[in-house]
Amino acid sequence: MTNKDLADLLYPNITKTIDDLEIMYPTRNLPDNAEVCRFAPSPTGRMHMGNLYASFIPEVIAKQTNGVFMLRIEDTDNKRAIENGVQLIIDDLEHYNYIVNEHPIKGGDYGPYIQTERKEIYHIVAKYLVSIGRAYPCFCSEEDLTEMREHQEKKKDRIGYYGHYAKCRNLSYEEIKKHIDNGDKWVLRLKSMGDFDKKIIFKDLVKGIIEMPENDIDQVLIKSDGIPPYALAHVCDDHFMRVTTVTRDDSYISSVPYHLELWNACGFKTPKFAHLLPLNIKEGNTIRKISKRKDPTAAVSFYHEKGIPVEAIKLYFATIMNSNFEGWYLQNPNKSYRDFEFSFNKMSKSGPLFDLEKVINISKNYLSRLSAIGVYDNLLIWAKEFDTDFANLITRYKDYTIGILNIEREQKKPRKDFSCYSEIKSYIWYMYDELFTNVHYEWQNVNNTEEIKTILLDYIDNYYDDNDDKDSWFNRMKELSEKYGYCSNIKEYKENPDNYKGSIVDISMVLRVALTTKSMTPDLYEIMKLLGKERIKSRFDYIK
Repeated sequence: MTNKDLADLLYPNITKTIDDLEIMYPTRNLPDNAEVCRFAPSPTGRMHMGNLYASFIPEVIAKQTNGVFMLRIEDTDNKRAIENGVQLIIDDLEHYNYIVNEHPIKGGDYGPYIQTERKEIYHIVAKYLVSIGRAYPCFCSEEDLTEMREHQEKKKDRIGYYGHYAKCRNLSYEEIKKHIDNGDKWVLRLKSMGDFDKKIIFKDLVKGIIEMPENDIDQVLIKSDGIPPYALAHVCDDHFMRVTTVTRDDSYISSVPYHLELWNACGFKTPKFAHLLPLNIKEGNTIRKISKRKDPTAAVSFYHEKGIPVEAIKLYFATIMNSNFEGWYLQNPNKSYRDFEFSFNKMSKSGPLFDLEKVINISKNYLSRLSAIGVYDNLLIWAKEFDTDFANLITRYKDYTIGILNIEREQKKPRKDFSCYSEIKSYIWYMYDELFTNVHYEWQNVNNTEEIKTILLDYIDNYYDDNDDKDSWFNRMKELSEKYGYCSNIKEYKENPDNYKGSIVDISMVLRVALTTKSMTPDLYEIMKLLGKERIKSRFDYIK
């Protein structure tokens, strides 16, 4: 009996061939340098910063080459899969504005995009491997395999199903048919042609040239339930989806010899590989892979609830992906990260450490560069989800709120007060009469209540004018300072402090605290212009 007869025995219902698949999934019509990349998670729930970063890398590489970025769901091991897991992943990618050309909901010409829906493809390839003598059925039980491992451990041999340990490798057609007729469970194994004493050399786009022993293990290609493990599934999927660069965790490095043998056995062109170092976190004196379970700041929801802009997160990813991005961005602050040319060879050879402080600093810088209208629009989106009362307030006073957000923004060095949308209310609440209740004042050097009330009354009656420009306003502040024995010239005050009760800074502080309760705020003149005379007077009257 021939290998083809064995293939028909094992897969009698498979009538399509690899040639049929090549026609069904032809080479993509893309520019020569276009990259086809994929993100291939399991449907186990919301994403975390580690896999969000892992998806950022293939997405930017695909986009900058006018290629294709796809989402493929790897659910062949579905023990941890959750209901709606696929939609949650798509939602997170869309929230972060990733451009996903093909995914399970959107579809595409190279689907299905969920592995358990691609079973026929795997069986077509499996049948082909049997027909060319590169795969065979194995009927060993779990007890048989356990006994084999124990024997290998006792003899200090390498663990695995290979060489003379591969008991089912040379079964005859008749023996195999007898097992099949008896209904015995079986798995399909690769008939490896590798020699562990020989080396393979391959190039990784991140790590460079790597040398490893050839694979000689007859690995499982199809499990007894008809579903393939990762190896065969990803080889079939990456080939027939026409992936050009495989990005994946560097824990797969040890499997490369086996995977390369499988690519070659199938007769497929091997793609490029980029094994990515995971996003790590420092815990005491140790460094470990970031974990959704252990690290609250790893959850994507943490950043969503805080209102850290998605672009700031992506700028952070760009910074840790390529070492030269940060310098480029400093020189090009008004450009998008998509204007930068990323490359795998600029990636660190050691895993990047996740740095929340850096995320916050990048977010502050990013928010400071946005227009006031841009900040308002995004703040409103955040507030509608997490603070509806505040959303209603800023909707009612839209133009006024934009004016508040614009204080000290359109200047060479804009203010960098807040790092996320959830912080903005705590910085500007005092500008709204509805929130200006039960306040506590941060009086500084001037804390005589009667003197404070006298200064405030005199100012609003005799010095404040809505029509003043900033210079005129400041000159009036000087006059007010001198009237009450405070020096109007800072330099002079520093030289002769004993000659005065204080300086114009103290007078400004009285007005600032009376209007805002705060001793530290943005520009006082701009605050007053927005409040207007009547509201200023009501704030002064509020002080008892």
